Amino acid sequence: MLATVLAVPVQAQTVEVAPFGGYRFGGGFYEIVTGASVDVDGAPSYGALLDVRIGEDLFVEGLFTHQQASFTLPPSLDASQTRWRVDVEHYLVGGLREMMPGRARPFLTGAVGLTRYASQGDNEIRFTLSAGGGVKLFATQHLALRLEGRGYATFVNGEGDILFCTPGVCIASFDVGVVWQAEFTAAIAIGF
Repeated sequence: MLATVLAVPVQAQTVEVAPFGGYRFGGGFYEIVTGASVDVDGAPSYGALLDVRIGEDLFVEGLFTHQQASFTLPPSLDASQTRWRVDVEHYLVGGLREMMPGRARPFLTGAVGLTRYASQGDNEIRFTLSAGGGVKLFATQHLALRLEGRGYATFVNGEGDILFCTPGVCIASFDVGVVWQAEFTAAIAIGF
């Protein structure tokens, strides 16, 4: 009986590694680059997550994800149809919060970082914000299925103007182009 009273609950793992596969939708970036409407239905994605526990239900999270999309540019007056391949990679760091303990743990995530767009010898790197949520379904204390949905907002271009200034006050305007993408993934999370 004394052992039951003095028992300390088993602390969950302190590090989780989760390779994943999924599917990503969206990509107004292609239309910004081409200056024309481009139909990109989405493409498979893959990557990995690294979560390090910093509190009872809080983790610092690192994320890498890669998508390779192909699309056809519509023909123009001076050229025929062209097939393009674009690689999109996200490098993000942020946090994850589990909403409740147990074998099924819903969670929310948020991250900031960089997105790299690469196509035919050209690379562009842009600032990105990400938010998402999902659930970890634990089979054992150190093995879980992680199902997640995540949105990405990548700031691809921007400009600003100072409209006027008076002593102590300036009024400015900003115009920012944002590319929105959504990704749904499944992962095997391994805890240490």
